[in-house]
Amino acid sequence: MTGHVAMVTTRVVLGAAGLAAAAYGTGTLLDLGAGNLLATLPWLLGGVVAHDAVLAPLIVLAGLLAAARLPGWAKGAAAAALVVLGTVTLAAFPALGRFGARPDNPTLLDRPYAAGWVALAALVLMAAGTAALATRRRGGEHRG
Repeated sequence: MTGHVAMVTTRVVLGAAGLAAAAYGTGTLLDLGAGNLLATLPWLLGGVVAHDAVLAPLIVLAGLLAAARLPGWAKGAAAAALVVLGTVTLAAFPALGRFGARPDNPTLLDRPYAAGWVALAALVLMAAGTAALATRRRGGEHRG
């Protein structure tokens, strides 16, 4: 399999998995009933606003700052890590801040969400570092 065919195949498989996950999530959301669906709308709209007004500008700014300081072979991996960590952090913010936790119900937000975020961040940074080094080894140090 050539590199281009493998890349296209990977994108098609990931796209299909994303569409399947979106279909499952949409079906689950619709099964919750109209009341729960309406209660979900402010959260969904808030996510769009938070992304467009907060996350996207911060990632662009961080990307510009990193691009000025990183070698060409590391820029793509750094940008990917910023996008992943920014998006996950934004989505996990309510759990990380323990918003909605109640002393009378210890089963709400009862997991070590911060530790999970740190573990995910470590995995993302290791993957980005590995990808950057692979780009450098392939001769990508002059790109960018």
